[in-house]
Amino acid sequence: MDFKVGVFDSGIGGLSVVREIKRLMPGQPLIYFGDTARTPYGPKSLEILRRYALEDANFLIQKGAHLIVVACHSAASAATSLLESKLAVPVFEVVTPSVAQAVKLTRNSRIGVIGTRATINSRIYDRLIPERLDNVRVFGMACPLLVPLVEEGWINKRETRMIVKRYLRPLRNKQIDTLVLGCTHYPLLKQVIREKAGKGVKIVDPSEEVARSVYNFLRGKGLLTGGTGGGNDRFFVSDLTSNTQMIVERFMGKGIELEKATFS
Repeated sequence: MDFKVGVFDSGIGGLSVVREIKRLMPGQPLIYFGDTARTPYGPKSLEILRRYALEDANFLIQKGAHLIVVACHSAASAATSLLESKLAVPVFEVVTPSVAQAVKLTRNSRIGVIGTRATINSRIYDRLIPERLDNVRVFGMACPLLVPLVEEGWINKRETRMIVKRYLRPLRNKQIDTLVLGCTHYPLLKQVIREKAGKGVKIVDPSEEVARSVYNFLRGKGLLTGGTGGGNDRFFVSDLTSNTQMIVERFMGKGIELEKATFS
């Protein structure tokens, strides 16, 4: 029996994680759940985030997932410990591997983080990065406008470039040399962010980091599925609309069949 990877996000942004997992492990069967009916998670309370995360993970397990990837930074910040204590399957999330990569890359110990308000307000990067690097400075910036811009497809619009520049200006002024993309929507804006972050600033993409962590785990356990197929992959959303399908195609291309999730 193939080992199935389950990935959940508050919406569609987690497909950037799916894309990286499939790049590294094209034959590994995967189940995705995007909670499009209850997105965004960013402004939600800690109690609600934990409840939603547990519901999302249990839905994936019911559908056959043997491993859970929390692709939502807000949920990862709020609920990883809860999931690890409640679930009988391995749990991976986007924060920890991003922290490790940021610490590895920085040379001046000045690291910037951009994300939703919930992620920035959780101060999870402020706590975890100094545990791995002495005398480091972490500068967070909430960027609430970026997710709707991505979902509207405004990737290279002049307005988007102006907003990204405005968000990143305070971080540039802090002379950061490393920037963590603390939201799984942001990789679609990576080119614009790299340009506006400043010359020489290294970008940490959480999608790449967590996908590599899952790959290393499965390879170490002998659980990798060979081949290049993806016919057994399933993609669920809690609210299925034509706009959702359009956004999915921006992340994954055409040919993805979305299913409407129903909770038991």
